[in-house]
Amino acid sequence: MVLGIAIFLRGVTFLGNTESLRILLASTNIPELYTWAAVHYIAFAHLVGGILIAIGLLTRVAVGFQLPILLGAVFLVNLPQGFTFLNSELWASLLILVLLIVFFISGSGPYSLDHQMRGRRKSAQQE
Repeated sequence: MVLGIAIFLRGVTFLGNTESLRILLASTNIPELYTWAAVHYIAFAHLVGGILIAIGLLTRVAVGFQLPILLGAVFLVNLPQGFTFLNSELWASLLILVLLIVFFISGSGPYSLDHQMRGRRKSAQQE
């Protein structure tokens, strides 16, 4: 849940300040049209994906939409700034990327909506 909430709040931050996200993406030498498309994709994917991850609904799908964003954040945006302890944004991005990979592999947990829906389907099939 915490990962989903953190991603959702990051999406709210990006939505509130799209210009700084656009400038950050423009520093990676992406053409202007793709920059604006990426800004909207990132904000939307963080908002919707963060909620889905937090409640545990379609977790692997939501994580799948987050992975390209975090890979870009780590390798295109933060890594060129240096692999130092002072680059806290890189460490946060790496931690979130690792957690997303774990959730992509393991799926949603026992308290998720996915798990509850699977349990209801099984009990309905047994009746």
